Amino acid sequence: MFTDKDIQQLQEKGISQEAVQEQLNYFHEGFPFTNVTRAASIGNGILQLSEDSLDYYTTFYDRLSNDKVVCKFVPASGAASRMFKAIFAYVDSEDSIDSHPKAKQIIEQLDQLAFKNDLATVLQKEGKSLENLLNKKQYKTILAALLKTPGLDYGNLPKGLLQFHDYEEFTRTPMEEHLVEGAHYCKGADKVVDLHFTVSPEHQAKFESLLADKQKHYEDQFEVSYEIGFSQQQPHTDTIAVDMNNQPFRLKDSSILFRPGGHGALIENLNALDADLIFIKNIDNVVPDHLKAETYRYKKAIGGVLLEIQTKVFDYLKQLDEEITADLVEEIENFIKRELFIELPESYASKNLAEKSQLLHQKLNRPIRICGMVKNEGEPGGGPFFATNPDGSASLHIVESAQFDAENEQQIKLLKSSSHFNPVDLVCTLKNYQGEPFDLTKYVNHQQGFIAQKSKAGKQLKALERPGLWNGSMADWNTVFVEVPIITFNPVKEVNDLLRDTHQQQ
Repeated sequence: MFTDKDIQQLQEKGISQEAVQEQLNYFHEGFPFTNVTRAASIGNGILQLSEDSLDYYTTFYDRLSNDKVVCKFVPASGAASRMFKAIFAYVDSEDSIDSHPKAKQIIEQLDQLAFKNDLATVLQKEGKSLENLLNKKQYKTILAALLKTPGLDYGNLPKGLLQFHDYEEFTRTPMEEHLVEGAHYCKGADKVVDLHFTVSPEHQAKFESLLADKQKHYEDQFEVSYEIGFSQQQPHTDTIAVDMNNQPFRLKDSSILFRPGGHGALIENLNALDADLIFIKNIDNVVPDHLKAETYRYKKAIGGVLLEIQTKVFDYLKQLDEEITADLVEEIENFIKRELFIELPESYASKNLAEKSQLLHQKLNRPIRICGMVKNEGEPGGGPFFATNPDGSASLHIVESAQFDAENEQQIKLLKSSSHFNPVDLVCTLKNYQGEPFDLTKYVNHQQGFIAQKSKAGKQLKALERPGLWNGSMADWNTVFVEVPIITFNPVKEVNDLLRDTHQQQ
């Protein structure tokens, strides 16, 4: 199947022929659906923290995290073209603005958007006045200057570099908002704030340029120093694309088309970090300062939950290493069931004491993550469920709707019964009880990938996405869900979201 030229292409990307063949097999056979047993809910897989519990866990976090290396990991998007999809549709059409309500809203509420002054400035450089263009209803000229070059080129920049919030005397990009957040819950005793952004290679220089302009300002404001790293998805995590007959999709030069493997590829970027605690939050989920207090509080709270669970897990693992007793095994069984929400496989009951302790040791000695969950109010996103594992156990998983069998009435009923959804609000620990880093690639369930319909040069194709970063890539982690308030979830999926109250000043 592969020509000499293909093999050379694979070698240059660091992808083995065996890996590509495995990917091709998925196109032919598909991915199995997740076997969900029930939805997680308050008191049944999701912790709901009282005011006293919030105070306890935030205090616990402040005390224990002070001497740990805490990192914030931010998957930053590529170009924000999807954020402006509706605006592009208007600009590239012959239509009047009345038939494009989202574009009309941006024009009518331009004064409420943080990038207005930058837009006026870039137009002025071209000898145009924003005010005159508005008066003359030349809206496409205005919005083209927002999206394209010459202009702000927002349609081709990553979200992290766009002006999101207006503070009257200054504006902030999402990257800056993450710097501000990091200073409030990722600061160690040495006052170092560690942040890591995954970026597209073509955008890294722009991120670094913004830092060069802004970093010192925030260091002085919050009396911290920032350690900021960048990484990209590795070429060997790209996946092969196929045509509608499941044959490798070839470009005009006959080379095979490979596409980025989705955010699940970032498990390798996460694997390369050296930190005791890592918070994970998307680049666009930020709010202005007057709404940040709840975010800080719950970030510390889920961090405290993690540290308390980790303390117990490490203690049990050390005890198992020293002496195995029936009482200890029973105590760990109860802990695993009640606090880690793991249902042991049926075969567990028939095992002898040594076999039980070995299985319990394996269940405890894994990466741990605490995932914030918000009440389902109609926002898209995966949800918290119990699902079976390959070894016959069942545990908590974040499951996307595409992982449910749409033809299984019972499974769809479970999907619709979910009371919460995943806002991508995680804190995790990646080291074991002996201080050694886990190899995160060993905890990926490769059976939880996705196949998506895409196009290239006007031709239909199928693309393979690796198991999602917080889905299949973390499928074999110890997971605990904690309810967090909806105010902590304010993503900007389209530019009009910036007009919501949660992205405006008081």
